[in-house]
Amino acid sequence: MSERATREEIVDVVWSGEWVAERLGVALEGDGELKELLGLALRRNPKRAHLLVSNVLGKHVPQRPSVVHGAGFELGERVRALLGEEEARRAVVLGYAETATGLGHAVADGLRDAPYLHSTRRPVAGVKQAGGFEEAHSHATSHLLLPEDPGLFERDASALVLVDDEFSTGNTVLNTIRALHELHPRERYVIVALVDMRSPADRDRLTDFAAEIGARVDLVTRAAGTVSLPDGVLERGQALVAAQEAGEAGEAFASAPPSAPAPAPVTRVDLAWPAGVPDGGRHGFTPTHRAALEAALPGMAERIAAALGGEPRRVLVLGFEELMYAPLRLGTALEETLGADTEVRYSTTTRSPVLAVDDPGYAIRTRLVFPAHDDPADGPGDRYAYNVAGAGFDAVVAVVDSTADTPELHAPEGLLAQLAVHADQVLLAVVPSYTPTPVSEPAVLPEPLRGPEFSSYAPEDVGWLLQDLSDTELEAPTEEREEAIQSGGAHYAESLPVEYQPSAEYQALFTAALETSAARIARAVGTVTETVLAERGPRPVLVSLARAGTPVGVLMRRWAQHRHGLDLPHYAVSIVRGRGIDATALRWLAAHHDPADVVFVDGWTGKGAITRELAAAIEEFEASGGPAGFDPEIAVLADPGGCVRTYGTREDFLIPSACLNSTVSGLISRTVLRADLVGPNDFHGGKFYRELASSDVSGHFLDTIAARFDEVAGPVEAEAKELLAADRAPTWEGWAAVERISEEYGIHDVNLVKPGVGETTRVLLRRVPWKILAKRGAGADLTHIRLLAEQRGVPVEEVDDLPYSCVGLIHPRYTRGATGADGKAVKGA
Repeated sequence: MSERATREEIVDVVWSGEWVAERLGVALEGDGELKELLGLALRRNPKRAHLLVSNVLGKHVPQRPSVVHGAGFELGERVRALLGEEEARRAVVLGYAETATGLGHAVADGLRDAPYLHSTRRPVAGVKQAGGFEEAHSHATSHLLLPEDPGLFERDASALVLVDDEFSTGNTVLNTIRALHELHPRERYVIVALVDMRSPADRDRLTDFAAEIGARVDLVTRAAGTVSLPDGVLERGQALVAAQEAGEAGEAFASAPPSAPAPAPVTRVDLAWPAGVPDGGRHGFTPTHRAALEAALPGMAERIAAALGGEPRRVLVLGFEELMYAPLRLGTALEETLGADTEVRYSTTTRSPVLAVDDPGYAIRTRLVFPAHDDPADGPGDRYAYNVAGAGFDAVVAVVDSTADTPELHAPEGLLAQLAVHADQVLLAVVPSYTPTPVSEPAVLPEPLRGPEFSSYAPEDVGWLLQDLSDTELEAPTEEREEAIQSGGAHYAESLPVEYQPSAEYQALFTAALETSAARIARAVGTVTETVLAERGPRPVLVSLARAGTPVGVLMRRWAQHRHGLDLPHYAVSIVRGRGIDATALRWLAAHHDPADVVFVDGWTGKGAITRELAAAIEEFEASGGPAGFDPEIAVLADPGGCVRTYGTREDFLIPSACLNSTVSGLISRTVLRADLVGPNDFHGGKFYRELASSDVSGHFLDTIAARFDEVAGPVEAEAKELLAADRAPTWEGWAAVERISEEYGIHDVNLVKPGVGETTRVLLRRVPWKILAKRGAGADLTHIRLLAEQRGVPVEEVDDLPYSCVGLIHPRYTRGATGADGKAVKGA
């Protein structure tokens, strides 16, 4: 969102602070944008007379959701530029309740990879308090810090970014820094606010404070200025409030006028909120949570739009006190869904009592008053929604968390009844209140599964750190899965594709490819194993990423046994893009082995997404209190993307195990992660397809390659020695190529570009392919690709300057039946 676009939303003919300025002599001076950003109102507060009312915060003044989110996001991008990419990735963002909870979250979005936490005034049973502080001028002062991860503030090397809507005296923020610095000192703090309204004396105090604690303290704001308050302004303000209320001017639209029509009906809409994603930052919000929410937002917006029906002209998405971010992002998604013909606005209810005056020169024109509906810790009381009544909204989408979905909300005098008087339609969307999982070790961790009870591999070949979901119906047709994944309705790991059963022609192709490439694969197996033994020996623990990495892990184990007499432990674990690695599996490994001995193994690299996912997941696991010492580097058979430093080859060629699914991987499915099946102390799930035993070639694949070990021993010795002496630093050439292809073909999503023979095969077997890019001159390695593409009606485009043998493109704008370049259904394989 450009600054110009933001300003266009907040320019008003009459400054919304004129009324207060004229009557109290309050002066607002500063940047040219300041009066566009801020208006003035009068508080019902004995500690401060005036209230600075932001036009871009989304609390008191309904504003376009994209403008509200954009204001915070742009501040986050500035912080990211200030810190640098690496330090920004390690930063922690803290927002202040209740007004800045959404702003702080948007700032964290701008930093991209930073976890987020906001203070809260809602205690939660069973969650240990990590800190707290007082806000002197507020009507409700006590702030609690309740992170699910008790080690969140112990990341000493990281910067702490503190976000509030305004930086006035600076007392609240500096008190927070002082308290946290005493517990977990760090070298750098960044304070972020929409406006800096400090006096010259307060500006000097920040400099002195930084010197006192011995840390760097930066300030990032959108605008700066000062508020000049005449003597006696508090008393005069209180008198003015009393006079206004006595004249009933402040109660405009507080109740329905006598001639009001019948209240609108209230309709509940099921959001299908993504499992495991917190409702906000009260207990912490990680980059993994962010990715899951982003994927689900379009689908949730579609549900709201469907419930609205027709073509509403003006819609308000109304959040609830600290629950600002979830309704804000629902609002941004609804803006995109409904389009330019519908005006979408966003604001939230609040605990803060403010005088309402129906005057264009006053920031708070109307006020709805209703009882608290979330059983607050400080007892019952009034709550408020400002500038909603009389604002001409056709529909209001009220968004609350499940804790606040109480009888009080639905009572005749409650919020929903109040809204129903002032809108033609009221929707209620309830976000499940997140319940933190206590960080504690289970009494007994689950044990690995082994063949023949689970998988067709021999029990010594691999221990599967999975739970058996063989009796659970998880398969869905490919087109249904693709539609759900791309619409945000489901994550790809929540279901399984129907197992592709190869035709006789395709099975013959696999057999021929295996015979042709067996020596080449044996050589790569030997090279990567010798490299691992040299650098991670003497007895590494092989941990393959199920399931593509598992055949490679078994082969590496067999090489070490055949050539060196080593009996290496080998386990298979689940890692899910966007969700991370199985934390229970990591805890099991740490309980039975030294984490430093663990070597993660995969089949091949594509663009390197799993490489990055593993590094981020290990960091998050350790930051959350998990055992430290795991090395996130992956050893792979083939690294055509230049993403790792431990590999057997960097050529992109056909690894026959990529041709098939479970029938070359011990009859095990890809892994499953779904909240209703996998608890916090469970392994991720997988299925054993016993019924496919007659088609199983897992053992044949392993035996065929192992039979060539002696034949390639000499070349392996020379190649491993050469690699150990070489510069093997990742080039990330593949990632750059994927980004280029994504833009050149108008896809704009690297997740839909699958590079390399292995990934392209997966696209053709499991996803809805759009087209295949083949490197001009690529030969027999692509025979099976061309066969599958022909069966699915997918065009193969010959291209030059491709670092891979081929690249598979998933259909970028998928709708049911959109298979192939023309977007029409074709016959299946």
